Amino acid sequence: MIARIGVVVPARDEEELIGPALRSIARAAEEVAIPVHVVVAADDCRDDTARIARELGAEVLELPSSGVGAARAAGAERALAAGADWLAHTDADSEVPHDWLAEQLRMADLGADVVIGTVRPRFAELTPAQVRAWVATHAHGQAIGHVHGANLGTRASSYLRAGGYRPLREHEDVDLVNRMRPFAAVVETDAGEVVTSGRRIGRTEGGYAGYLREQLLPLADASKEDAAS
Repeated sequence: MIARIGVVVPARDEEELIGPALRSIARAAEEVAIPVHVVVAADDCRDDTARIARELGAEVLELPSSGVGAARAAGAERALAAGADWLAHTDADSEVPHDWLAEQLRMADLGADVVIGTVRPRFAELTPAQVRAWVATHAHGQAIGHVHGANLGTRASSYLRAGGYRPLREHEDVDLVNRMRPFAAVVETDAGEVVTSGRRIGRTEGGYAGYLREQLLPLADASKEDAAS
């Protein structure tokens, strides 16, 4: 049984969004009966991200410029040192639903080592064409297995067995899960869907912002062509 959850949140200059993100995590923490320790890994933040996170009760690691992989790794290391035996991973530009941690805990108690959750962009931040494309390529209630660092859960022992996050500038979440798959019980779910930023210019060249900017519309066009053929 899981006894303590560590929530790891990497952040770089997210003073406008870190507050809503942490308040959503706090609401999710109220839904579980075990301690929840939130760690914000502030990666070379030049704004008020760290101050706001501390005021909202998170432990803050202020790091030199290191990239998201190293930031996630540092946050996970601190959460593990504080006794977490389950790690819930999200992003500073995202808001989790109230049942996010409860759903991860339920699946962990059923034997899951990795929980891959779904992510939805804020539609208000997308163009109408992007919204239509997203709806066309994402069936409601369907977990399609895409790995998102904004909605991921890992059992601490399995995370350590895989060697943790590598210091990659992007796709560190996919890399971690790929190394866990050979020995871990992986569950894909649409329960506890996370809402994340719809911005098209992100903190890395690719990532979710790159997907929205470069891949979403072509995917929708390809889907239409397949349906017509």
